[in-house]
Amino acid sequence: MLSIFIALLVNLFIETSVSFTVVVPRDQIVAHVGSTVTLPCWISPPENAEALEIRWYRHDQFSNPVLFYQHEKIQDLQEESYRNRSSLTRCSGQSGGLKDGDVSLQLEKLTVQDEGLFHCYVSGESTYGSQEMVLKITALGSAPVLFPQPLDDGRVNISCRSSGWYPEPNVMWRSDERTVLHPGGVSRRRGVDEMFSVHSWTVVSHLDTQLVSCSMSLKTGEFRESRIDMQAFISSGSSDPWKALFFTLLICALLGLVGLILYKYRHKLTGKKPADQNCEHGGMENRKAVGDVNIEELRKHADQITIDREHLHPDLKITEDCKIVRDSPDYNHTGEGFPYQLCAFGDQRFTSGRHYWEVSLAREKTPPKNYWLIGVVKHGDFTAKDRSALTPSNGFWFLCSDGRNGFYISSDPSVTLSLAQSPERLGVLLDYDDGQLSFYNVKEKKHLLTMSTRFTGSVVPLFNPGVGDLSPLIILDCPKPEESPVESSQPLLINSSKPEESPVEKPEPIESPEESSQPLLNNSSEA
Repeated sequence: MLSIFIALLVNLFIETSVSFTVVVPRDQIVAHVGSTVTLPCWISPPENAEALEIRWYRHDQFSNPVLFYQHEKIQDLQEESYRNRSSLTRCSGQSGGLKDGDVSLQLEKLTVQDEGLFHCYVSGESTYGSQEMVLKITALGSAPVLFPQPLDDGRVNISCRSSGWYPEPNVMWRSDERTVLHPGGVSRRRGVDEMFSVHSWTVVSHLDTQLVSCSMSLKTGEFRESRIDMQAFISSGSSDPWKALFFTLLICALLGLVGLILYKYRHKLTGKKPADQNCEHGGMENRKAVGDVNIEELRKHADQITIDREHLHPDLKITEDCKIVRDSPDYNHTGEGFPYQLCAFGDQRFTSGRHYWEVSLAREKTPPKNYWLIGVVKHGDFTAKDRSALTPSNGFWFLCSDGRNGFYISSDPSVTLSLAQSPERLGVLLDYDDGQLSFYNVKEKKHLLTMSTRFTGSVVPLFNPGVGDLSPLIILDCPKPEESPVESSQPLLINSSKPEESPVEKPEPIESPEESSQPLLNNSSEA
């Protein structure tokens, strides 16, 4: 009896001394067809995983894994479709890899077939753990092509076609950008690549309608839209219907050709790779740049941003110049989830045009911040309590870093991103008129992602420094370069291999709130 009791104690001691838990992000991962994605997974508490068995597999294919690591190397046992496409990687720039218990999986050249459930399984000599996550695959199709055709009763039948979508997009018809039109019908066809081609049509009267638009969108918020001026179409056809139809077809063909050329070479115009080279980090158009981003071109749209003291959260501290913000040392955070309520808002409002600013997320010789949230918010939405309320429909657009839980954007449902490394300096470009919010890694001169939406009313910059980081969040002074008399047509991307010297000085980093030359102030009536 005594020997049994001793054996139980020994087994209990062994299990408790080497036990670990497998951890994955709480949200699903979203990536584009053709891109590279990281599926984060690590063991807690952190320990060296080089001697452990690591197995990534799909559904119930335990014996036919996506990747199998054993005896300190990746084994040849592998599902054939993932050969030369899968590898172990670090989930973030702060990770130490396998030595830090990071067993994340990297997948390249994503296809629609990669969508679904992935299991992360880690096993030691006396314990094991397993967690699963969902990978969602998306593909943003081509710009819709509109084709109007006159009917005998004087009305016009408009067809709308687009291809290259996954999953099936929603189709929306609008009249004069206000009234929602009911489609006459929608047909969808799935190709051998499992992506969708969509055809929709509607009938309108030129007496009631001037501008008709057809848009196709995914649940992530990505969309494509095309418009046609009905009055111009009807007027041109009043004298000679056949002539009008000929010119309409000619114009549509030219527009379609221009759209195809722009779509094919959009990576040279906007700094985003074509669909087969995308690295989707979530929601919205998230493409890696073909070359380096031309930071100086972005800075032509620079604005001087400061923090609005009136709507600052009371548990935040800022400097007198309203440029540096961090969490108060007295703030009692429970440690459960990101502190969304700790928001600071820009003192500048935007209702049109392009606006650019930069934020420093690291001090010299200090790792980048692990926790931050940066973007824009509709003016007046100054209350942020939990994640479910911070969505584009509620007026919030942002990129968030939540430590080991990864990066994600303001979408519903949540979209977790896969960034190669945490940026030390983040550039933000708001294009109000085109409905785009873009983020850039300024130090690496790389485009991170672009969110597509429709802004209404005035919007202001949004900042949240998170809690527990050594570095504060610093809004940088970013003077505009000298403007030439004629607006520059220089692209936002350059392919030069020479690094570009930045003329903007980084503000002197602060060791702590007390050592800053601009003293951090509590948000109180005395400030």
